[in-house]
Amino acid sequence: MKTKYLIIGNSAGGIAAAEAIREVDKKGALVIVSDEAHHTYSRPLISKYLSGERHKEGILFRPASFYEDNNITCLTGERVDQLGIKEGSARLENGQTIGWQKLLLATGGKPIMPRMKGMDKRGVFNFITLNDAVEIDGYLERVKRAVVIGGGLIGTSATEALVKRGIAVTVVEMKDRMLNTLLDEATSRLAETAVEKAGVSIITGHTVAEVLGRGTVCGAVLDDGHEIACEMVVVAIGVFPRVELTQGTEIEINRGIVVDKYMATNVAGVYACGDAAEAYDFVYGSGRLVSIWPNAYVGGRTAGYNMAGKKMEYAGGTAMNSINYFGLDIVTAGLVMPADVSGHEVFTKQNDSVYQRVVVKENHIVGMAFIGDIERSGIVFGLMRDRVDISGIKEQLLADDFGLAHLPPELWRERLAVPAGARTVTSQEEVEEDYSSE
Repeated sequence: MKTKYLIIGNSAGGIAAAEAIREVDKKGALVIVSDEAHHTYSRPLISKYLSGERHKEGILFRPASFYEDNNITCLTGERVDQLGIKEGSARLENGQTIGWQKLLLATGGKPIMPRMKGMDKRGVFNFITLNDAVEIDGYLERVKRAVVIGGGLIGTSATEALVKRGIAVTVVEMKDRMLNTLLDEATSRLAETAVEKAGVSIITGHTVAEVLGRGTVCGAVLDDGHEIACEMVVVAIGVFPRVELTQGTEIEINRGIVVDKYMATNVAGVYACGDAAEAYDFVYGSGRLVSIWPNAYVGGRTAGYNMAGKKMEYAGGTAMNSINYFGLDIVTAGLVMPADVSGHEVFTKQNDSVYQRVVVKENHIVGMAFIGDIERSGIVFGLMRDRVDISGIKEQLLADDFGLAHLPPELWRERLAVPAGARTVTSQEEVEEDYSSE
């Protein structure tokens, strides 16, 4: 098989690239290869499938007719096991070879698996793909208690889905608190309180050393010897970038695949995006691994345009999450907890179940965390994303009435496309009304 465009990966980055290519090139042969057997689906929604809130059709990322409508050949349930970079070829495990002119590596991430005894027992699962959710769903009829290893985004998502299915869950987190890579200590405690109110037991500062059972899970042993009875163990620690295909090739790898502002690798005609790529992070000012869905989509779209000959730069992304777990709204972005606080200003506000935190460096927002009350998080993130000098409004960022009206008039015009000489906006209500109409 020969194709003009080959995309390895059928999730956010791969689909976004395919759409961008088709905007520019309607006819060039386009092949997507995916080792998953499913139609493209929204990976963040697998918890909704497991909880029973959505069927498979309800988590599709694109309509069932997407590939046909866009003249795309999609090979699902097939794995690429070798790349011939100089030859422009990709070999599948079934022996088939695909020749390509332009290649996108949207290979995503693979689950991190801890070293512990008993991992091969029946009843041990990951929670990364729809297949994982389907397998867990099919096993739940024999489960009353589950241990979830990992208190990050994936673990918390799996925990909530299991709780909604009536399972008693114990979360085991190696660090001293849940969601520790996203939230500062105060915000983590609020999140933990919400999780515990739902009946979840949380154990921090420990790991699972062994999974018990004769062939089938019947418990877990912590590193301090404490035993927890359970019928299921879900490993939800995080993901590594899938870069196996590039190892031993000319493609440059650091922690992930190194790409430039066009999402291109150091090899002509080869691009990368998503969880496997180190793309530009505007907070750090350099390439980083940021495993979130929106960045994968925008990066893939940028790659697709460039693959099809329409030059476009990736504006940069950063770690940004907007989630609702156990009834608690949480929005975080950027550098919430600087390792070195010198040179940073931290503004906080807290009352009851509301906590807000903004981190500023050299008069630019570099991090934010909103929990409970997230109404103005979008405005703050916009200032952060656009690298706006906030020297005149720093002290007002977390005020109850903070809004667009606090911005200098020149920024109103820029954001609202107000022509010079247009009427003067004099109140926050007028600004937000204009903003909504735009």
